[in-house]
Amino acid sequence: MSQTQTAVFAGGCFWGVEHLFLGVEGVKELQVGYTGGNVPHPSYEQVCTHTTGHAEAVRIVFDPQIVSFETLAKLFFEIHDPTQLDGQGPDIGPQYRSAVFYTSPQQRETALHLIDILKQKGLAVVTRVEELKEFWPAEDYHQHYYAKKGTQPYCHRRVKRF
Repeated sequence: MSQTQTAVFAGGCFWGVEHLFLGVEGVKELQVGYTGGNVPHPSYEQVCTHTTGHAEAVRIVFDPQIVSFETLAKLFFEIHDPTQLDGQGPDIGPQYRSAVFYTSPQQRETALHLIDILKQKGLAVVTRVEELKEFWPAEDYHQHYYAKKGTQPYCHRRVKRF
């Protein structure tokens, strides 16, 4: 039996990020929530005030024997615009920032390496790489939002970068 690992990505509205990770082989669990701020157990309404410091993020539990963190991180950099500061498409604000919240030194190194590759390709990447301190699950109505609604993300689409 293999051990699972956790990856946490913030790249705009967490609904779209979550939706585009659905169905990735090796992903065992997806949960949207808030991280990177200074308020414990924040609500969506609090995060939207821009006073908590939190980003909308997706926590991914995955089997590294099936899918690597690098593969997930590459997908993350391809499903959002890592050059847009504090926003994603029409969603503007610090809660929509681009960030990788690493859970190990290896994840940090991988994220920084991928950012270097993108910069060498001419992209002005603004993605932050921060240690995961705490992840607060979002309210139930945010979980698997697009699957519940039967619609597609409006500000996320995959752009091949690797």
